[in-house]
Amino acid sequence: MKNLNLKRALNLRSLTLVAIFAVALFAVSCDKASDDYVPTQAELETKSAEKSKAAPKKGDATIAEIVVASTEASEPQFTLLLAALEYAGLTDVFAGGDQYTVFAPTDQAFIDLVVATGVDPNDPFTAIDAALGEGTVANVLLYHVTDGRRAANSVVPKNGTRTIETLLGATFDVNPDLSIDAVGNSANIIGANISASNGIIHVIDTVILPVEL
Repeated sequence: MKNLNLKRALNLRSLTLVAIFAVALFAVSCDKASDDYVPTQAELETKSAEKSKAAPKKGDATIAEIVVASTEASEPQFTLLLAALEYAGLTDVFAGGDQYTVFAPTDQAFIDLVVATGVDPNDPFTAIDAALGEGTVANVLLYHVTDGRRAANSVVPKNGTRTIETLLGATFDVNPDLSIDAVGNSANIIGANISASNGIIHVIDTVILPVEL
């Protein structure tokens, strides 16, 4: 008889715990689903970051047109990139319908490269080809481009590194903190998802090099 009463007591206790647990789950669920639920700042920042990395819709202008337009802005950003593309005869590549993703160095990035290499600042691209071999400028530019339309969400990894295969054939790695590890140096993505009709531009703060100088 004592064993039977003990068994009944244990069963009753188990049922009570299950009921309490179910009520608690229901209360939490209702709390989040109610109009009074306010997401934390961390949740908002996470959603905002995910949204900013999402693939943007195609723009109206081509990559070439965006680069040219930038040189005419009040604060030009790609003047030297345009000059390099024109010097290497690659401007038309980004004026067509093929989709490309360009990691575009700023004017300051090119200025830093000229200073680092010590070439003639008045004609830097001719000087670079003369010093490092004909076609060097073209190869460096191709190292900044990959096939296809790749937004930040397919370029920047959540963990580890992501390897980008370039038109040059050489690769570089992108890290979760937006840094880039190239063959010859490193850079940072400082602006992402500039949408063109024929691709996407990500702005970087350094001209990345496919060889070590």
